[in-house]
Amino acid sequence: MHILGMNNQQSIEAAGGIIISEKGELLMIFRRGKWDLPKGKIDQEETPPQAAIREVKEETGLSTVELIRHVGNTVHAYLDPYTHLQTEKKTYWYLMAASSDQPLVPQASEDITSINWTKPEQLPALLENSFDTIRSILQQAGIYAND
Repeated sequence: MHILGMNNQQSIEAAGGIIISEKGELLMIFRRGKWDLPKGKIDQEETPPQAAIREVKEETGLSTVELIRHVGNTVHAYLDPYTHLQTEKKTYWYLMAASSDQPLVPQASEDITSINWTKPEQLPALLENSFDTIRSILQQAGIYAND
């Protein structure tokens, strides 16, 4: 895990996936009351692409994902509820492909309560209850246009 402590601040690096099915649907997870994308902290011996694949598999139950390309990075700040430190989180995002025939298993230990393959026409409604960074990275990936 990459964490740098500075006074009452810490910096964390994470990686995640923008997963598209053979039907052109986007995999979205529902965690802590918001629609999100699977992501998590990079372990010490991992590269960002390795972490992204691991986190996608852990959080969704997918057994096979194909990494296509790096899309971009997002940065956001929050107060860590466990350490009570102001935290800056940089997330590396990767476009991935996965078959929608695979079983989906929400990772309950990460507070994921639902996973949906989302049709393009359903996406705007879900993204109304999401984060600015998620809308931004989906725009960068060419998946979502905020008209």
